[in-house]
Amino acid sequence: MHVFIVVVGLLASILLVGVVLLQSPKSGSGLTGGIASLGTVQTLGVRRTGDFLSKTTGVLAAIVMVLCFIAQFTLPGKESSRVAPESIIQRSVPVKPAAPVNRSPVVPLLPALPAK
Repeated sequence: MHVFIVVVGLLASILLVGVVLLQSPKSGSGLTGGIASLGTVQTLGVRRTGDFLSKTTGVLAAIVMVLCFIAQFTLPGKESSRVAPESIIQRSVPVKPAAPVNRSPVVPLLPALPAK
């Protein structure tokens, strides 16, 4: 689920970059001038193309923000991060029982006192 949300978010962000690049600045130039040769001016008109691109920018920005927020809560392995991961070597080695611990008190040896 998390991977799907991240992939959709990446696609939406790439589309957002493209739509922002297509928008024309206030001076009237920009990449939307190249669209005029494709025949979109006759179907949408110059004014409607700008409106469409600005609305698309807002929608894609909202989608990216919502998907980033949702992706945070779908991160895998939140509880398993507390436990140390086990390596392949640790899984393949058989576990030996620990040697019994000698619980008798150990008296430290005192150095021999010099003779008088």
